[in-house]
Amino acid sequence: MSKSVMNIEALSQNLFHDTKVYTLAEDETSQIIQVQNDTGDGLMSSYMVFPGVYLMFNDFHMEQCESQFQAEVDMLCIDHCREGRIEQEIKNGAYIYLGAGDLCVDRRMNSGRHVEFPLGHYHGVSISFVLKDANEGINSYIKDFPVDIARLKKKYCDGRINLVLQNEQGLEGILADLYAVPAQIRLPYFRVKIQELLLYLDALEIPATQMERPYFFKTQVEKTKAIHTLMTNNMEQHFTLQELSERFDFPMTAMKNCFKNIYGDSIFSYMRVYRINQAAVLLRRNREKSVLEIAAQMGYDSPGKFSTAFKKIMGVSPLTYRKSSVGLDKKHPDGKERN
Repeated sequence: MSKSVMNIEALSQNLFHDTKVYTLAEDETSQIIQVQNDTGDGLMSSYMVFPGVYLMFNDFHMEQCESQFQAEVDMLCIDHCREGRIEQEIKNGAYIYLGAGDLCVDRRMNSGRHVEFPLGHYHGVSISFVLKDANEGINSYIKDFPVDIARLKKKYCDGRINLVLQNEQGLEGILADLYAVPAQIRLPYFRVKIQELLLYLDALEIPATQMERPYFFKTQVEKTKAIHTLMTNNMEQHFTLQELSERFDFPMTAMKNCFKNIYGDSIFSYMRVYRINQAAVLLRRNREKSVLEIAAQMGYDSPGKFSTAFKKIMGVSPLTYRKSSVGLDKKHPDGKERN
């Protein structure tokens, strides 16, 4: 690999703690590595699009990892979440969450060590600009490109830890095209899309009301995760919000806000979908169990209510799902089901 290309494997060996790192493929401008730990695995595919400009696709099916990354150069970074959720510690004892459709702009100055994936998976792309090289690198391909990376950094990062844009349709359209590009046109196509992204961000007016993404303190996060564990370990029971608030000494509004930011949905809606997804797993794998037994295990005292809820989320009745799922149960070699 060219010395001018960021060596991701070398970086990742230092970036991840207690995580195995394997190179799957590499050439002069790209590298694909796999990372593994006790909670799952991930794939990171990186490309040097311009000198000083790196694009990385992130596909993780794991619960957490320990990051030791520290920015040693002046950077501007753009992270887009396509699917799943990610928790990042942005400063001591404070956490931020990104979900599908979120685009975060930051300087990598407040990256914490611990990273979690609350839904067990995360898919997205990161674009990193090394300020001392990026402008010159882009201009070596496109003379007089009008966007200055330092100016963009000032616009989005001055006075902020980060700026998160949610479901900005123009950005979503640009970024969606990055995820499915034929190999033979990959690099030139990436160059075009990154130029387009920079032009859009340069022209975009940040609303005066635009705020930093709310962050939550460690005690709030720990209580919320304890609530999640309680509910998912006792699905036959239904806990009211009042019960949870009192049990964990967690003010109702703060509890609801924190849960939605971590898991991407309200407590009620999240558990409704969680129960049905777990029921679907049991319908596929435990064929000796009746639909009635599975419904009771998921906290439904009425088979009719269970069937209605299942069909609303899965599109078919439990019995139809069980019959049509023969041979469709997907497992990774490590025995963990994949989303």
